[in-house]
Amino acid sequence: MKAKNLMAKDANGYSDPYCMLGILVGQSPRETEEKKERKFSFRKRKEKLEKRSSTKEVLPARCIQVTEVKPETLNPVWDEHFVFEIDDVHNDLLHLDIWDHDDDVSVAEACKKLNEVSGLRGMGRYFKQIAKSVRSNGSASSGSEENADDFLGCINIPLNEIPVVGYDTWFKLEPRSSASKVQGECHLILKLFTSQRDTTLSKKDSNISIHKKLLSKILEYEHANVKVIITPGAYIVYLLIVCHFVKKKRTSWTVLTHHAVQTDLSPLQQAIIRWQCYSSHHRTQRVCYSLLLRLLRTIDAEWDPPAGPSCVQERQLSDSFRLYTEHCLCLMKNMRQVFPCTSAAAITRYELMLSFSSDLILLKGCVFSSDRDAKMLALTGFHNWFKSSIHKWLQIIHDRSCDRIRKAVESDTFERVQKSKHSSSAVEVTTCLSQVREIWLQLAWPDSAGAFIFVTRLTDVSATFRVATLMHSHPLCIALNNTEHVRVFLCHLPRELDWQGVERAMEESCGVEGKEQVYKALNGQLFNMDLDLQREAKRLITLLTDKMLPELRRYIQHISLSPDSINNDDAVSPLMKYLQDTMVILTETLVKENLTRVLQSMWELLLRMILDTVTENRGVQVEFYNRFQYTVEVSFFHAKGEGLFLEDMKSGDYKVLDEELRLNKCSSFELIEQYYLEKISNQKTLKHTRYGRISVKCYYDAPEQRLTVEILHAADIIALDANGLSDPFVIVELCPHHLFPMAKSQRTQVKLKTLHPVFDELFHFHVSPEQYRHRYACLTFTVMDYDWLSTNDFAGEAVAPLTILSIEQHVSGVRNTLICLLSPPEKPIMRMLDARTGDREAQEFVRRLKEIEKSMEEE
Repeated sequence: MKAKNLMAKDANGYSDPYCMLGILVGQSPRETEEKKERKFSFRKRKEKLEKRSSTKEVLPARCIQVTEVKPETLNPVWDEHFVFEIDDVHNDLLHLDIWDHDDDVSVAEACKKLNEVSGLRGMGRYFKQIAKSVRSNGSASSGSEENADDFLGCINIPLNEIPVVGYDTWFKLEPRSSASKVQGECHLILKLFTSQRDTTLSKKDSNISIHKKLLSKILEYEHANVKVIITPGAYIVYLLIVCHFVKKKRTSWTVLTHHAVQTDLSPLQQAIIRWQCYSSHHRTQRVCYSLLLRLLRTIDAEWDPPAGPSCVQERQLSDSFRLYTEHCLCLMKNMRQVFPCTSAAAITRYELMLSFSSDLILLKGCVFSSDRDAKMLALTGFHNWFKSSIHKWLQIIHDRSCDRIRKAVESDTFERVQKSKHSSSAVEVTTCLSQVREIWLQLAWPDSAGAFIFVTRLTDVSATFRVATLMHSHPLCIALNNTEHVRVFLCHLPRELDWQGVERAMEESCGVEGKEQVYKALNGQLFNMDLDLQREAKRLITLLTDKMLPELRRYIQHISLSPDSINNDDAVSPLMKYLQDTMVILTETLVKENLTRVLQSMWELLLRMILDTVTENRGVQVEFYNRFQYTVEVSFFHAKGEGLFLEDMKSGDYKVLDEELRLNKCSSFELIEQYYLEKISNQKTLKHTRYGRISVKCYYDAPEQRLTVEILHAADIIALDANGLSDPFVIVELCPHHLFPMAKSQRTQVKLKTLHPVFDELFHFHVSPEQYRHRYACLTFTVMDYDWLSTNDFAGEAVAPLTILSIEQHVSGVRNTLICLLSPPEKPIMRMLDARTGDREAQEFVRRLKEIEKSMEEE
């Protein structure tokens, strides 16, 4: 079992997949027709399946098998083996779920330790019930849904569709419902076999011996029943018929396949048995040498020393090699009689026998000889003879490739090649690099550490292509596709040139420093290549979107000048029509990656242009801003999930524009309230400023509807006089003024020549409960420096919301509050209010803020 291209569910871009699989009890044809659209899932609650019998038994947990969790991967390889008992092979299904593990509990271990899962009948149980039972038994600390595993896909395989030889293929993962979103494939090796073995032979003989006897009997029978009149011209045809007759007999092949699966014979064991039977049969009945050669090469392909055959079977294989070699030698001794030179067919058979005997001796030496003998015969160091030639070859490649690419670009008409979306120069670049890569792979340089310099040179040759292919940039769409085509091809260099193998070899010969040197050198080249191509792509996209500027500007002007009598759809429709026509052209000419980049650039350009238009038209009717709000909310660029992601669209410039539109649609009073709300928010985050601090006590007497403010002292006031001190006093007032129209500001006495004044003054304000509970209601403390001959200077201010003040009737129960002083920041709200020249409240508010700013400038 293994999977690939699974969906990433974790924040790190990976998943922690595991599988749950089991046999899903089949249904009658009528039930299947009624529920054919419904899919089973171990984790999905569904109706209880009716059992075929009336017995309400509890299914053991062992009937559901669980793989290990493979952490942080989208291409897990489990390689685990499971066996299931099947009741009804005609109706039952094999069901498999893949999940992303998000809990600290090992679900696999928990399921294996669980004796049984109660509360469900038949295969209607699902994973969540298992997890719940496990946790209730103490295997997990919590059953919180926050740690629920994420569904990655499922597979349903009817058992009656599994062929005789089984399945060894990839299955596409399916969703459990129309709302599920899955991707990827799962590779399974499935074999279906019966478990009955009640023959006398099976009890006294080994599985390998029985299988060998079966194949020998079938081979003898089939060979004896082939009746063909052999003529000189039909001899080879006859041999081929004999060779493939067993395979073509489905009944015999079914028996052999089922027995191999039933007895769990490995591919290597089966290959050895086939070789032994056919080679033994060949000594009495002639078999095609081509077939014997294929059987021999199958053994070579399947041979795995750690998991090789048993000692007995290995000895039998060695004996079969010896016997067959002796048989071939006997034929050679009688060559003139067995292979007469007057027969072309006999000469062909003799050549095949010699070729086969050579392969047999080589395989026998590889399988049964010691490593010491192999090392003594190995030819070493021969590659060093060719180093100078390789260096010269690389230089020739560099020069000729640059010349070849340059000519390809000069002759490129920038017309699409067949069904692709790039032109001939891009094809020429990738073809040239492919040829260089193929020659390097065929060279198979044995010294990976010594190959470092060559791989670096090959990567450097590849780097020269990126400049040549971008010399022309018209038409823009095809040039952009050329850039992406070359960029994607170059990204395969690490795999094609086996960078990891070079790194490992350098680590073995030079240690970790050698590995890091290879990594930095090769990846640095690749990074620079990719960076250059990305930069060029960005330049081409800018040129492409710049061509749209005049049209976009005209349509945005149309929206801004549309009268209020026109509805939003009519005002926006010309822009949408232009974007739709542009989208059709771009979709036809751009590859998907470039289409996404161009759409993102168009979206950002449109947002900036609308923001500029809104900024230039502050203080106009609300309908003006509503229309542009409607424009950016139209999900044209999202294209129902086929275009940009909503998360990418609603970031950056979109947030700035959305805030600008929202504030412009507010009344002046709402803007003023928003201004104080932002000040309150900023005040909460301050811990230290250069303007110092002020200590106050504030409490509200609800029965008397009286707010009492006691200003205690201030510290670290900024020096505003020539003597390095200040003459501070504090103005305290309730804000916003439109919430407290009857409340007047009050001030403390002036404390001369100090930066740490002590006031200890008490002030009272009449505040109703409704005013006290208002979200935007606050107290402002403005510290000023008193000047005899000129206007007072601003020395800092602080804000305290009324909702956090204590509700007390006596000052003794109130704690001191230390508040940092700060300067009023420049905010977009102030500019918006300043643009509303006909609004008296807005202008008065702005005037007071400007006086403070002027005081700060003089300071």
